Amino acid sequence: MASAVPVSGVCEPGWEAVRGAIEANFAASGETGCSVAVYHHGRLVVDLVAGWVDPDRTVAYTADNLQVVFSTTKGIAATALAMCVDRGLVDYQRPVSHYWPEFGANGKKNVTVAQMVSHRAGLYTIDETLEFGEILDDVRIARVLADGTPRWEPGTAHGYHAITYGWLVGELVRRVDGRDIGRFVNEEIASPLGADLHIGLPDRLHHRVAPLIQERPAPSSGPESAEAKAVRELMEQMLGPDTPGGQALSLSGMWTGEGLFNRPEVLRAQIPAAGGATNARSLAAMYAALQKPIGGVRLLSDDALAAATENQTPANEGDKCLIVPTVFSMGFMMHSIFTQYAGPGSFGHPGFGGSVAFLQPSRELSFAYAMNTLAANLAGDTRAQALIDSAVRCADAA
Repeated sequence: MASAVPVSGVCEPGWEAVRGAIEANFAASGETGCSVAVYHHGRLVVDLVAGWVDPDRTVAYTADNLQVVFSTTKGIAATALAMCVDRGLVDYQRPVSHYWPEFGANGKKNVTVAQMVSHRAGLYTIDETLEFGEILDDVRIARVLADGTPRWEPGTAHGYHAITYGWLVGELVRRVDGRDIGRFVNEEIASPLGADLHIGLPDRLHHRVAPLIQERPAPSSGPESAEAKAVRELMEQMLGPDTPGGQALSLSGMWTGEGLFNRPEVLRAQIPAAGGATNARSLAAMYAALQKPIGGVRLLSDDALAAATENQTPANEGDKCLIVPTVFSMGFMMHSIFTQYAGPGSFGHPGFGGSVAFLQPSRELSFAYAMNTLAANLAGDTRAQALIDSAVRCADAA
């Protein structure tokens, strides 16, 4: 086994601290393989990959690798919908049922698009019991969601729609554009940018995916500390199987199993809230292109960007699924205590286990991190934040 961490790619002068932070993560956190990318003022200044694909550290992690990024995928879906809004196909303030009539069943007739995409519709799980194959059928599950009953009066509260968010947005894109969201992302975002952004990964690309590795907790060396106990109890309160958070993340127990997202049938399914396969370079390019042309491609107008990032969450409103306050715009997670990113004004989305991608318009800074070893978190990954902090320092010194 090699003693040094293999790191390769682009790191422009003045951005060496990001490479240093990558190497420090490997030394301190049990990192296995990752990609990190940064755009600043429309230029790709960092595009690095490091480490290994496998836990035995025998196969190098390369720029060709793709990574499942869980909820970081939601930022891709939010971008696709924002592009539909920019083209006049959707209005955030109109009822979802205007575009998707079946959605109006069971008290949802007046639920607006804004409420749905900001996790205010009360549809964080489904009412029916489905077989696994049915869950992988995005058309089937969209019908179930359309017939669903909200868990609270829509618009009066918000709670993280961990999995259902993607199928809701995906079906809305299909209704107004005619293409499923995987095809829309491929044709309207990925191909123009020359990026790898996949919702529903073709079988021919499965060999490029770095399998996810579940981080194992270190064995306890003594009694549980008060801090550790408080964290554990908060996680149980947030994500226990009978809590809204646990139901949202597991689709009420129907969507569980270690290694689930390594399975080929899951990789090929369209799961726009959690199943995206991509890399840091592609995510950072997408976010940069929301604000400035990248390779001649800009994804949103100024007005559409402003509309997509308008806060929809009342100040200090607790998340009914995640307990702690979270802040959402039109599908993006905004800067908050839960998602620090690069500070105020940042927006994007983190993913389970550590991945994250965002844009901070004031610095013209887009950042993305994807990795194969999953930590036990939904946001605030210490590896990611160390990388973000190093990128911010470099941006401010540039």
